[in-house]
Amino acid sequence: MAVEMSMPILVVDDYKTMVRIIRNLLKQIGFENVDEASDGQEAFEKIKKQSYGLVISDWNMEPMTGYELLKKVRADDSVRSTPFIMVTAESKTENVVAAKKAGVNNYIVKPFNAATLKAKMAAVLGDF
Repeated sequence: MAVEMSMPILVVDDYKTMVRIIRNLLKQIGFENVDEASDGQEAFEKIKKQSYGLVISDWNMEPMTGYELLKKVRADDSVRSTPFIMVTAESKTENVVAAKKAGVNNYIVKPFNAATLKAKMAAVLGDF
């Protein structure tokens, strides 16, 4: 199945610089339709209002973490199937295992580049 390059992608991170970096990497790959949220709560409200082709979320945020957002998305029938990639600066095995159990589609450890992001996205969405 071909990936729709115009699909909306939601980037969730409380660090504005990281949002800008991910937005620029997505642009390099060919994705222009990028929305953003600064925490899990704001992201969940957006996910409920609009259908996203992919959510790329940081793990560590306040007041709602990316992990809590992932669990909330997977528990909600209307948005449960939304592809979800978790981004974190920590490569703790227990975090990876917890995210997998919660239903994450893929996991990226910072720092990363466009090639890594594209590979992780292709693993979730299919080749593009």
